[in-house]
Amino acid sequence: MQIQGLIILFVFYLCYFMKMFQQRKQGIQTDHMGKGKQGIQKKIEILMKTATILTFIVEIISIYFNTTAFPLIIRIIGMVLGILGNIIFIVSVLTMKESWRAGVSYEEKTDLITSGIYQISRNPAFLGFDLVYVGIGFMFFNTALAVISFLAIIMFHLQIKYVEEPFLKQEFKDDYLHYYQKVNRYLGKKTSL
Repeated sequence: MQIQGLIILFVFYLCYFMKMFQQRKQGIQTDHMGKGKQGIQKKIEILMKTATILTFIVEIISIYFNTTAFPLIIRIIGMVLGILGNIIFIVSVLTMKESWRAGVSYEEKTDLITSGIYQISRNPAFLGFDLVYVGIGFMFFNTALAVISFLAIIMFHLQIKYVEEPFLKQEFKDDYLHYYQKVNRYLGKKTSL
């Protein structure tokens, strides 16, 4: 399981950093966490960035020591969730093309992406993150990993709700509101009565 856990993390972060590097070569600043923001939005983004770094460190330690309290079947389910999270994350980053950012940028103009995977999730990249965290958590369960992963997932949710959604409503107005009414935050289309 250690090799599989390392591969899941390697693929996930390889995609993340390759996209950042590719955008940097094009003159695009990808990381906007905490930049140009104030108050609660700045705190949320800084806490989210801190939680993701800490989660990565605890994941690596947990994989190294091969910690787990779960039976093999739960660990296998975790591996499947981690792989699924990678697929969803990679597809979401590829679908966003050059509009993908880590954090909200008030300076750079991006497009509102509503096609591809974004037809069934308004936030598939965050869904991918969540699935990788839950998957690694199932594979290498321990209290520290559970607590920090849960904190990171909560911070992602707060980022979406209090930073990204208000920004998108302001930036794309009716286009975003129409999209917001059609597609769920994490998974599925909304049904109209």
